[in-house]
Amino acid sequence: MPRPFDVSRAGDPAPMTAAPPPNQFALLRQRRFAPFFWTQFAGAANDNLFKFAFTVMVTYQLSVSWLPPSLAGLAIGALFVLPFLLFSATAGQLADKLDKTGLMRMVKNLEIAVMLLAGFGFWMGNAVVLLACVFLMGLHSTAFGPVKYAYLPQVLQPRELTGGNGMVEMGTFVAILLGNLAGGVLVAIPEVGHATVAVACVTLALVGRATAQRIPPLGATDAGLRINWNPVTETWRNLKLAAGNPVVFRSLLGISWMWFFGAVFLSQFPSFAKEVLHGDAHVASLLLVVFSVGIGTGSLLCEVLSRRQVEIGLVPLGAIGMSVFAIDLYFASRSLPPSGLLGLAEFVSRAAHWRVMADLLLLSLFAGLYSVPMYALIQMRSQPTHRARIIAANNILNSLFMIASALLAGALLSAGFSVPQVFLFTGIANALVAAYVFWLVPEYLLRFLAWIVSNLVYRFRVQGAEHIPAEGPALLVCNHVSLADPVLLMGASPRPIHFVMDHRIFATPVLGGVFRLAGAIPVAPRKEDPAIYEAAFASAAEVLRRGELLAIFPEGGLTTDGELQAFQPGLMKILEQARADGIAPPVVPMALQGLWGSFFSRIERREGRPKAMARPFRRGLFNRVALRIAEPLAAAEVQPETLRARVAQMLSAPA
Repeated sequence: MPRPFDVSRAGDPAPMTAAPPPNQFALLRQRRFAPFFWTQFAGAANDNLFKFAFTVMVTYQLSVSWLPPSLAGLAIGALFVLPFLLFSATAGQLADKLDKTGLMRMVKNLEIAVMLLAGFGFWMGNAVVLLACVFLMGLHSTAFGPVKYAYLPQVLQPRELTGGNGMVEMGTFVAILLGNLAGGVLVAIPEVGHATVAVACVTLALVGRATAQRIPPLGATDAGLRINWNPVTETWRNLKLAAGNPVVFRSLLGISWMWFFGAVFLSQFPSFAKEVLHGDAHVASLLLVVFSVGIGTGSLLCEVLSRRQVEIGLVPLGAIGMSVFAIDLYFASRSLPPSGLLGLAEFVSRAAHWRVMADLLLLSLFAGLYSVPMYALIQMRSQPTHRARIIAANNILNSLFMIASALLAGALLSAGFSVPQVFLFTGIANALVAAYVFWLVPEYLLRFLAWIVSNLVYRFRVQGAEHIPAEGPALLVCNHVSLADPVLLMGASPRPIHFVMDHRIFATPVLGGVFRLAGAIPVAPRKEDPAIYEAAFASAAEVLRRGELLAIFPEGGLTTDGELQAFQPGLMKILEQARADGIAPPVVPMALQGLWGSFFSRIERREGRPKAMARPFRRGLFNRVALRIAEPLAAAEVQPETLRARVAQMLSAPA
């Protein structure tokens, strides 16, 4: 796989070894991201301008006997989604086999051709031509989808992935909003509306092609791939490929569920605005604006809340918020008093509607928190040579879930349920689905717990997180101050960590269950239990053979006086076993500061023995805690004494 690179404003590529930019917005000043961002923005805006203008035209302006207004929106939506089901598998193969930049430019060439044909359709008022263009624009989006999400991990550092995905998600929803608004306004202009829409669509296509020309070239990730042109067998193969990585596949299902959830609300905005809120078409547009602002805000918040790493602990937080505010939307809207059709100003002036808008804003904000980390996780955990095909599998699942959403919502409404009741059922279903997914993939809940502890219990600051290897095996070595140490280390690492821990800790209430869920490895002194001792080192060796992160606390137990203890020889036994397996994992020294004296440390003495968790709220909340991470050491250079001295040096620095 080609190494990520940075591209200056002048266009000179350079290895991406510098620190990442200060925030996600700074990516818009860099050529490796900005042209790509505006290319996808222009494409999303054009899709929605074209579709909405066409929908308005056949609903209000044309009289087409075979396409009644009641079916126009459904037919247009179905035609647009159909290529995702038919051709996503092929698009994923092409994105893995070809240079992604060249492929994006070809897709944008297709968009220009389609929009020229659509311009003719608008000019002539020909619904058949425009329906064909809907299908072709769906094909355009199908081809662009896999390359869009596979491009980001090739040009962004791991610590930029969450921010980059947040910007793309925000940009997409803003583009959808602006495209819909522009399409509705332009097509309604008397006499010249159709021509104006045609010019706007072609102009946006040309803008997208111009920005695509500025995207730096990338090498193919699997140039030797043989294309399977059979969409049925390749779709099945892609789904099996995704299912081969359970965490990735269940994340795909989680994202597809988010689209199911969002489609319920987006599809019901017109009827919800008219029948429940008693508002006119402008009120329906306001709901779309509020929803889009919420998604964009949640997407941008992900980088701030995740400390610039791929933080899947935000996913349970997002799922909780989605359910809470979807259910509250039912209670906020079920008893609104009847009234005549309200205009926008009168609707906003009524306080009873503020709660509805707040619920809609917050449920979409939490949907942004839910989806962005999942996209970043898929990009980070997928094999680079297969990444675009995994994204293609995601697009297929998204389409199936959105179709299922439309069918289920339609069945509920046909059975006599109201729109608020459909929202209520969706919120409850979201809670059940989220609980099931998190039970299948406990890593989400573990990261959520780590996020809570590191953000809401302590004021946790991490220095040197970039020293944790982004891939491959590594041995993390840290001092052991409290029972919360493993949870904080989980919160600092973008990758899962397997801990080797004193077997007695597993008897601790609550935390013992957490460590078992995390797959921690219990270890006991050889004299005390030889079987547990040998099994622990066998399990540790297997973790490194799988290329994963292994963490140990080489002092052998919690400190009883707050001082760094001597390192035990188990550290060297792990490295010797790794060498025997032909592995030389880097050793990453770490130092936790500020936890001595906390509830989870052994500062209390009961019956002459040090004891943790003896006095609740011993130091209150939001105590300042720091984790310092040093540059990795080569395994061959590591000795217990020198490693202990390195950790002690970091502990002596001011917190």
